[in-house]
Order: sequence, then C-alpha cells, then structure tokens
Amino acid sequence: MVLGSASISKNFYLPLINTPVRAGFPSPADDYIESKLDLSEHLVQHPNATYYIKAIGDSMVDYGIYSGDLLIVDRSLDAKSGDIIIIAIDGELTCKKLSYIKGEPFLISGNSIYPPIPLLGKEAHVWGVVIYNIHSLHGKCS
Repeated sequence: MVLGSASISKNFYLPLINTPVRAGFPSPADDYIESKLDLSEHLVQHPNATYYIKAIGDSMVDYGIYSGDLLIVDRSLDAKSGDIIIIAIDGELTCKKLSYIKGEPFLISGNSIYPPIPLLGKEAHVWGVVIYNIHSLHGKCS
C-alpha cells in the first residue's frame, strides 16, 4: 500500500481544452485551448486533509477500481452510506463501499465473490472517503 500527500510544492499546469470530447461518432475538432488546468486544484478541495493511495487486488472492480489505480482520498468528509471509503479494520487498511443493512454498518466489495463484512464488534477507523480514482488506460485496451 502506497500513501502520498496531496500537497504539491509547485503547480503543474496542463492545457485544458474547453470542448468536450465525444465518445461516440467523431466530429470535427475545435482546436481551442481555453485555459490551463492544475489537476491538483481541480481534484483536491481540502489539500491538508487529502492523500493518495494505490489500490491493489480485485475486490472493487465492479465499482471501477482496479489493481494499480491511484485513489484520491479526503479525510475531512464524513463517510455516508454508499461512499467508497478507506478504512482500517483491526489495523489493516481496505477500500470498500460503506452500506447499512437493517441499520447495521457493513463494508461491501465491488466483486460478488467477496461477502459483505459486518463492522459491529470490530475495531474500525475510517481513513477517508475516496473522491476520485485515477485509472490508466495505456496498454489496457489492446
């Protein structure tokens, strides 16, 4: 598991093209670069409470989180039912969806081979809410 701070010492701006890209039938492109965008400014609302963590394993694939993905996690947000969270259970970090079943908290995997994990009676500490997932497509669509 790799943790990294969201605070960046210098800005890294890349061009932001203001025309949305079509994922269907191609259309003539507008060659306009509207402005420049620093991804950390766009993705991180609370820099002092945000960190990055790398996902490993296949337990969250149905939620679009794959092994090797970089998750952006905000510790300042309160975890609500339906949120994907980073949580320490008995000292071990995991990424799961928080859900309540008959009023009791459970962790739900995004892979049906893994059963729900009841939280009652376990020592658990929420490390934050996953707000973004950075997933590489390079070399994965061949």
